[in-house]
Amino acid sequence: MSPFQQSRRRFLRQAGCTGMSSVPVLNTLLNLRLASAVANAAPPVAGEYRALVCLFLSGGNDSFNLLSPYSGPSPTGADARAEYEQSRGDLALDLDTLHQIHPLNTPGRTFGVHPAMPNLAARFEAGHAAFVANVGTLIERVSNRQEVDLASKHLPLGLYSHSDQIEQWQTSVPHSRTGIGWGGRMMDLIKDINPNPIVSMNISMDGSNVFQSGVTGAEYAVNPGNDQEPEGGAVPLRGYASGYVADDGLTNATSTAVDRMLAQQYSNLLQSTYQQKRRDAQDAYAIYASATSGDLPGGIVFPNTSLGRQLHQVAKALMGRNGLGALRQTFFVNRGGWDHHSDTIALQQVMLTEVDDAIGAFWAQLEALGIADQVTLFTGSDFGRTLTSNDRGSDHAWGGNHFIMGGSIAGKKIYGTYPGLAVNPDSGAEVNAIDTGRGRLIPTTSCDEYFAELALWLGVPPSSLNLVLPNIGNFFSPSATGPLGFFS
Repeated sequence: MSPFQQSRRRFLRQAGCTGMSSVPVLNTLLNLRLASAVANAAPPVAGEYRALVCLFLSGGNDSFNLLSPYSGPSPTGADARAEYEQSRGDLALDLDTLHQIHPLNTPGRTFGVHPAMPNLAARFEAGHAAFVANVGTLIERVSNRQEVDLASKHLPLGLYSHSDQIEQWQTSVPHSRTGIGWGGRMMDLIKDINPNPIVSMNISMDGSNVFQSGVTGAEYAVNPGNDQEPEGGAVPLRGYASGYVADDGLTNATSTAVDRMLAQQYSNLLQSTYQQKRRDAQDAYAIYASATSGDLPGGIVFPNTSLGRQLHQVAKALMGRNGLGALRQTFFVNRGGWDHHSDTIALQQVMLTEVDDAIGAFWAQLEALGIADQVTLFTGSDFGRTLTSNDRGSDHAWGGNHFIMGGSIAGKKIYGTYPGLAVNPDSGAEVNAIDTGRGRLIPTTSCDEYFAELALWLGVPPSSLNLVLPNIGNFFSPSATGPLGFFS
C-alpha cells in the first residue's frame, strides 16, 4: 500500500471519529463529503518546497486607499482620479504622495500605492507582487444592487459583521458558520506530503485561528515575542528540561515527574489519546526548537513590531524547514486594529508603515534564504470599507483590494476588475451598478477565486479543489490553471 493510500485511509478513520457533533449540521455534511471523496496530492517533484503565508489585517482595512486610481478612465467615468477624490472626500490621499505603479494589464490606466508602502510598490514594479482588486465573500455572483435589495441572490451571512466576515474569509464557507478553515482543509488533504508529521503543516504566529483548523488537526502555535523579549519561538513546558540541570533540584524533580507521566500507558481510549497528544506536544517542541535555533543568514533586521516579530518567526521556520521535515506549509500572521471609523488617514499611515517595513524585511530574508520563489505571502481582511467618509473615517463595507507577494507570482499586474469608484446618489439616476450605498461595493472577484489560485499552487489537486472551497464551482470549473492566473 502506498503512503498516499495509507494517508487516505487514516484520514477517513480520523474524520469519522473526530468530534463532529459539536459543529453545525451543514459543516458536518461538508466534513462527511470531504471524508468520503478525499483525493491525495502527488508527491512534489524532487522534494520541492512551497509555503503560503497568510497576513490577516483584522478589523477591515480601508483598501481603496491602499490601492487607488492615479490616471486614466474607470468603468464608471472618464477620469478615475477625479471620481476617487469626489467619492472619498476628506479621505482622499493627495496625488503627489502616492507611489505610482504601472500595471502591465491595465492599458491607459495607472494606479497609486499608499504613501506608507514604498517596499510594496517597489516589489510590484519589480514583478514580485501583484494586487487582487475588489475581492470579497460571495456564495454566487452578484451583479448589481437590485439583486442585493431584492434578495434575489444568496448573500453571505452577517455581511457587514466583523466576526462573521473574519470567519468567512478564513473558512470560505459564507453560507454557514463553521470552525473548519480552508487552510485546515488543505492540511487534511496534503499534510502527508511532509515526511515528518510531528510538527503541524500549519504554523501560527498569532495563536489559535480558524483558517488553519482542520478535521484531522490544527495549527502549531509559536510565540512571536514582545517588545521586551522579541526573540519568541516554540513554547516549552515550563519547569521542564530534557536532561539533568546542575544545582536545580526543582527542575530536575519536575522533569522526572513529567517523564514518568509521559511514559504511562493507558487502556482507556480517551486517556490513551490524550497521553499521545502530550507526548506529541513535547516531541513537536523539541523538533521545532532545534530546527529554528540557528541564526538567519544575511544579517536582515526585522522591525521590533508586532508584525515584524511574527514574520521574523516565519522566516526562522522557513530556514528550519528541513529539520521540521516539511515540504508544504502554511503560516498565519495577524495585525489587528483596522476598524477606523475616524481619523483613518493618520491611523493608516502608522499601521501601513508597520506592514510595509515588515514585508520589506521579510522579502529581503526570503532572498537571503534563496527561497523567494517557493514562498507566497497574501493578505486577507474582514471586508472593504465605504468609499464615503464618516467624520474622517469609513464604515464596514464589502469588496476590497489585497496584495500577493512572491517569486512565483506573475507580478506587476492587477488581477480581477478594479471597479469604478462612483457613488450612487441618495436619489436620482444610478451611476454605479455595484454600489449598494455609500460606496459599499459588491465584490467582482470572489474569495473562492482568490483562494483557489493559492490552493492549487500549494498542491491541492484540481479534482479536490471543491473539498477545500465548497462554492468554487459557482465561479470556476477547477483545472490545473487557476481562475485568475496570478502564478507564472
